Amino acid sequence: MTDQLTTPTPAPESPQPPSVRRLPRALSPFRHVAYRRLGSALVLGTFAGGVWVVALVWEVIRIGGGASQLSVVSTAGAVGVLLPALLGGVVADRVPQKLILLAVAGLELTGMAIVALLSWTDQTQVWHLAVVSFATGMGLAFYYPAYSAWLPALVPEEDLMAVNGFEGMVRPTVGQALGPGLAGVVVGAVSTSAALGLAAGFHLAGLLVLATVPLTAVRRERADDETAADAHPIATALSDMREGWVYMVRTPWLLATLLFASIMILAMMGPFEVLIPFLIKDKLGGGPGDHAAVMAAFGIGGAVGSMAMASMRMPRRYLTWMNLMWGVGALPLLVMGFATEVWMVAVAGFFLGAFFSAPMVIWGTLLQRRVPPHLLGRVASLDFFVSVSLMPVSMAMAGPVSEWLGLRTTFAIAAIVPGVAAALAIWLAKLPADELAHPLRDEPEPEPTPEPEPTPVG
Repeated sequence: MTDQLTTPTPAPESPQPPSVRRLPRALSPFRHVAYRRLGSALVLGTFAGGVWVVALVWEVIRIGGGASQLSVVSTAGAVGVLLPALLGGVVADRVPQKLILLAVAGLELTGMAIVALLSWTDQTQVWHLAVVSFATGMGLAFYYPAYSAWLPALVPEEDLMAVNGFEGMVRPTVGQALGPGLAGVVVGAVSTSAALGLAAGFHLAGLLVLATVPLTAVRRERADDETAADAHPIATALSDMREGWVYMVRTPWLLATLLFASIMILAMMGPFEVLIPFLIKDKLGGGPGDHAAVMAAFGIGGAVGSMAMASMRMPRRYLTWMNLMWGVGALPLLVMGFATEVWMVAVAGFFLGAFFSAPMVIWGTLLQRRVPPHLLGRVASLDFFVSVSLMPVSMAMAGPVSEWLGLRTTFAIAAIVPGVAAALAIWLAKLPADELAHPLRDEPEPEPTPEPEPTPVG
């Protein structure tokens, strides 16, 4: 396949032989060659990322660093994500998304390879790791909007739910379980440099597979491009950012959901990420293994919830169900706060993961189907910015609030506030009327047809 700008060609109307079997809904995107390649690249890149996270921690420890040094490296990555978060959407709406993903993959591969070489030659310093972490964080800010904006150009609308469900399954199972698990084995049996090299190797494989996905044209209005041609790049970028903000503010379902998501993240992410280890250690007499089991249960729940949603049709009341699942799905935190055994926390973690990830499948599909194509990158970057900007605030607040109110009260607040916020968002933004006025329920799937080769543009 040549690396040219391509657009899809209408599928032929010739009937299929009776022997062709329809794929399950969750696997339907894999009938498209382009997505099979992108999905394979996603799996390889996510696996590499899972190995990298664990190897990076142990590289800090290997060079004599402690919690403070690890905090410096982690903070550098967080700052790298936040600084260009809004600019990432502007770029995704103007540059072919494949080129953005290739550039990000190249940046990450370079950083991993440099750290692996430094580790192998025993020359690593904390500032090296902080710089690489900052650079890869910046790459992530460009990756998410570009990836989200690219999917509708590669698969038809009826397959977007399944695509988002597959992604929601890959990240917890491959990125949070298999990758870190292998990294721990390699670090213990060989060395941190070997684990870092392994991460770079898998990332290289993912980049090579990504390079085989067809390059598609950016979906923009022609008038926008003609106007931008005469404008200064900085003025154009600021104008694009403003256009994204105005669209968000003037779109009730989008604004209400993002505001609700901000409250949800602020309320629950700190208790979940910061307080659960202390709950397990101080209240339940557990240790690191018990904490790992709870996190594994959360990841498995997320994978199950994502694939279950991917196997279903878009709900008729998609906005209502999405927000209610997120709101009610926080209630397992109440069980965690009052648990008397570690297994109770693990079970609650499973359901928390399932109800957190399942609505994400609807949300990703909703953005890709209702946001105008030329704005999708910017709206995805706003979503990404909301998701990452309040996590540090929530984590910073969790400790002091728990010392002031107690662990159980803090977990109770984290469990109840999202449900109240979800109900208010649904009511104030009149989401039931909006979803009925803009139905997204898919028509019954037609019998599969052969996928035509893309027609080159230009």
